[in-house]
Amino acid sequence: MTTNLGLRSPISRSGAVSPQAPRPAFDTEVLRAYVKKLLPATLSHAVWPHIERDQVKAWMKEIGERVKERMVEVQPHGFKYMVLVQITENLGQGGRSHLVSHWEDGDVCLNELFFNDSLFCTCTAIAVRAL
Repeated sequence: MTTNLGLRSPISRSGAVSPQAPRPAFDTEVLRAYVKKLLPATLSHAVWPHIERDQVKAWMKEIGERVKERMVEVQPHGFKYMVLVQITENLGQGGRSHLVSHWEDGDVCLNELFFNDSLFCTCTAIAVRAL
């Protein structure tokens, strides 16, 4: 004898039909082109300031704010934005980074690297769909 408790298996996300119109995707190529121009424009003649740490902070803040502003211009609604900027003295050292995430198909991550003889900069921009 089978009893129906009103329980069913959940519908898979891929098979679910959304009652709303599809949400717009974030255009990473527009942002990537912007960041590829912004980093060299800001840092191409930059020299690692051994004494002036505030200069590095100012570069990171400027890059982060400008990338975030551009992300809002590209897609003003429906996303939450994060921008991580790291500037390090270039001493010929190696380095690695890795990002692991668990998110929906519409969420995106963009990473760009710039370097010269004195420093290198990584800029990571993340757009996560807001509910």
